[in-house]
Amino acid sequence: MSLQTKLDAFKADFEAGNPPYNVPASVIEVMHRATAELIASGAAENALKAGDQAPSFTLNDPEGNPVSSEYLLSKGPLVISFYRGVWCPYCNMELQALEAALPSFRELGASLIAISPQTAVNSRKSVRQNHLDFPILSDPHNDTASEFGLRFALPDYLVDLYTNLKNDLPSFNADESWTLPMPGRFVIGQDGVILYAEVNPDYTRRPEPEDMLPALRKAKRSSAG
Repeated sequence: MSLQTKLDAFKADFEAGNPPYNVPASVIEVMHRATAELIASGAAENALKAGDQAPSFTLNDPEGNPVSSEYLLSKGPLVISFYRGVWCPYCNMELQALEAALPSFRELGASLIAISPQTAVNSRKSVRQNHLDFPILSDPHNDTASEFGLRFALPDYLVDLYTNLKNDLPSFNADESWTLPMPGRFVIGQDGVILYAEVNPDYTRRPEPEDMLPALRKAKRSSAG
């Protein structure tokens, strides 16, 4: 089953108000409004695209060890997934799909990392809960997400909803700004140029991990040449 098929099935169940979430229709309406407004804002058009130079960054893994994009790129191409946090079921399904595709990435000489604004404690939970064998990095204040053009501020009415649902982003992220990244997936070549970019302001839509393989094959051919 494809990742998007799984996400669609979860979304249908969630929006039907089924257990364990039992979400009322009024909550779904607010979430739909926020997504529609983010799409209409054109924010995704400002994200980095294939052909752009990727910013360099160094972020900490859950144990506090710094991980540098320059070091990872010295070994081969880099796959990056920006996600919202361990509290987001769509993100967790995406991380599991990326884990399943990890052998394919490694065969092509690529490293995989995922980046979210959450604290180290929550990153460890992401790794544990999703049985991950690749690094989860913390991006305080979404600063790196901002450099990729992904950071956005939640509208006040969505902040109110999240607060009522006990979805306390300032606590999850140790950051009072109420910002998140739009989910983004990038493949970066060893020269730092982005070979693949997929950004969606609708967090329920994610590309398939296999969609990145052509870019990784191209990167491998380039390094071999």
